[in-house]
Amino acid sequence: MPVRDFTIEVAAADIDDLNARLSATRWPAGTRSDWAEGTEPGYLRRLLDMWAREFNWKAEQDALNRLRQIEFRSADGTIVHAIHVRGTGARPLPLIMTHGWPSSLVEWRHVVGPLADPAAHGGNPGDSFDVVAPCLPGFGFSTSRPGAAHTIEDTARLWAELMQELGYQRFAAQGCDWGALVTAHLGRLFPDRVAAIHLGVLPVAPASDDPLTAFDRRTARWRAAEYGYAAIQGTKPQSLAYALADSPAGLAAWIAEKWRSWSDCAGEPESAIDVADLLATISLFWFTRSIGTASRIYAANPPELLTLPAGTRVIPPAGFCFQHTRGDDDPRSFLAVPRPGAPPRILAEQVFDVRRWAELDRGGHFPALEVPQTFVEELRTFFRPFRT
Repeated sequence: MPVRDFTIEVAAADIDDLNARLSATRWPAGTRSDWAEGTEPGYLRRLLDMWAREFNWKAEQDALNRLRQIEFRSADGTIVHAIHVRGTGARPLPLIMTHGWPSSLVEWRHVVGPLADPAAHGGNPGDSFDVVAPCLPGFGFSTSRPGAAHTIEDTARLWAELMQELGYQRFAAQGCDWGALVTAHLGRLFPDRVAAIHLGVLPVAPASDDPLTAFDRRTARWRAAEYGYAAIQGTKPQSLAYALADSPAGLAAWIAEKWRSWSDCAGEPESAIDVADLLATISLFWFTRSIGTASRIYAANPPELLTLPAGTRVIPPAGFCFQHTRGDDDPRSFLAVPRPGAPPRILAEQVFDVRRWAELDRGGHFPALEVPQTFVEELRTFFRPFRT
């Protein structure tokens, strides 16, 4: 099936059903009044009340549909839903952007316009991109193969097929979280087609030798505090899916807690990310019933597939941009451990041709939502030398 236009359209009955479920939320007993063991109940009550009373899905849906939506059926039958906005100017650079978990194409909605049409947003027309932003297989309206979810390599090959169908023989790629892994494999598998790659995560196994031990310790402490969700989704995602697909309160708690922990918000999520962006993301998971298929990305990609081994070379030039790290002595810190932040550059240079290395002064795991102007300028700057 060739690429065709797609319109996001949720039935009124589904919206009514969501509101009925929100009003009938069954609250657990014995919850703590803080975030130490998960989502704080007072915050969740406020979030659900806003979802039911103030949030307007129809308006969010219309805003997303103002960005061209497309649908593509691959050779293996996977249906990919994506944003595709052609750039202005003489020679826009095709750019495929890949989100992570628990994210969706909502993550890109504040940056697509400035990337595609920089002149309309105070930028140089020569920095324009043709933006392609697909949803990962199993996320949102993108389907996943039943019984055998896509590996990271599968997804990279799927993206190359999509770009070929769109007429892009040569293109750039960017990714955060799982998207960084997909992007790294795009560069590894298709070095003749990928002009350059930009990553928000370093998919290389941490070493245990000096001078890397400090980063290893931060990473280990972060995983011990934050990776319980990944253990569940990597082993029993289906059992979890029944609960999250049936309870909007449960789904909101599961996703919101991660957005709070991973963003640069000092414990106040709305200080970093607009609550409408959070609710639009949760709503997409809810209306498409895709939280289970999205979570299977962890089961389909065990730890040994999550890093590129030493000795691997990814040929296309690479840029890296890392989230801000709060130290233990930072009075704004709300976690017992800081985010790992930037690894030693020497680790990246074992695998990648590193051309840019940026460490943000602010911004967390979702830079396109938290610091969109900084994110856009970072991509413009890095990809500028690779346009011809």
